[in-house]
Amino acid sequence: MKKRPARLSDVARAAGVSLATASRALAGSDLVLPDTRERVRNSAALLGYVPHGAARALASRRSRTIGAVLPTIDNPIFASATQALSRALANASYTLLLASHEYDPQAEVAVTRALIERGVDGLVFVGVDHAPQLFHELSRADVPCEPVWALDPGGFHHCVGFANREASARCAQHLLDLGHRRFAVLSGSLQHNDRARERVAGVRAALASRGIELPAERVVETPFSLGGGRGGLRALWQRLGRDGFTGLVCGNDLIALGALIECAAQGVSVPGALSVVGFDDIELSAEFSPALTTIHVPSADIGRFAAERLLSRLAGKRVPRMQEIPVELVVRGSTARAPRRL
Repeated sequence: MKKRPARLSDVARAAGVSLATASRALAGSDLVLPDTRERVRNSAALLGYVPHGAARALASRRSRTIGAVLPTIDNPIFASATQALSRALANASYTLLLASHEYDPQAEVAVTRALIERGVDGLVFVGVDHAPQLFHELSRADVPCEPVWALDPGGFHHCVGFANREASARCAQHLLDLGHRRFAVLSGSLQHNDRARERVAGVRAALASRGIELPAERVVETPFSLGGGRGGLRALWQRLGRDGFTGLVCGNDLIALGALIECAAQGVSVPGALSVVGFDDIELSAEFSPALTTIHVPSADIGRFAAERLLSRLAGKRVPRMQEIPVELVVRGSTARAPRRL
C-alpha cells in the first residue's frame, strides 16, 4: 500500500512539541526558541514532511509568492533584473512567479488577474503605462505593486526606475557635442510603451535645444531585437539615403547591435560614416567591435530594490513612493566626431 504523506501532527509528535509550536517553527517564527526550531525542522526532514502551501496561506493570509509581469522574457536586460528579483525574494523565503504579455495591455490585465487569483502577495510591473483596468484589479484585491524601469510623473504609484527622457537626451547630446547635426532614431513600438516614447522624446528635446528638428520620417519603429535593428536601419537608408544621417540613436542595445551588424554587412564604417548609440548596456555591448556607446542601466539593482521595497511594504513598513536609480552614459568605440561633408 502507498504510504501516506507525513502530516504536521507527525512532525509535532516526533519533535515533542505542540501542533502550534511545530507550525510556528517551520514558518521561522521568532516566538520559537532556536533549538526548538532546529529540532522541528530536523523531524520534518526525517519524516519527509512537505508543508501544504494552500493551507499555510489560508492561515497566514500570505502565499509568500510575488508575481512579475514582464513585456517579454527574452530581453537580456529583463533577465538580469528578474534574476536579482528572484534571488532577493528567495533570501526572504518568497517564490517568484513570472508572466509576460508581449506589450498587449489586455493580455497584461489577463495574466495579472490570473496571478492575483493564485494569491500572490505583491506584483512587479515594467513601466507606468498600463490599462486603467489593471490598477482597478490591484486595488480591488488590495495587492501592492512596484512598477520598475520608469518613474511615475504623477506620483500616484510606488516605483523603482529612472528618467528615460533625460537618459536618452544624454545620448543625443553626446552626438551633438561630437558635431553631428543629421540624426535618425530606431525605436521599439511606441504604443503601450512609455519607456520607448520617453526615449524618443528625449532625443527630440536635446536636438531642439540646438535648433535641430527630428521629423517623423527620421524615426522608425522596429522590434527590440538584432533583426529589428538590421531591418530598421535598412528602412532608414531607404527613406533618407546612406548620407542622410550620421548619428543614430537606438531604443535599446539589441536594436543598436543589429544596426552595427547591418553596417558591417553593407560596408558602412562605424564610427567613420555613422555613429551609433544604444541603451541598457547589456553584456554583449562591450564585446562587439566596435564596442557600443550606450546608457548603463543597473538592471540587477532595479530587481533587488523592487523586491526589498515590496517585502518592506508587506511587513507594514513605509518606503519612499519613488526610488530613482542612477544611470550613466558609457562612451565606447561606436561613436566619434561627425564626418566632414564634402
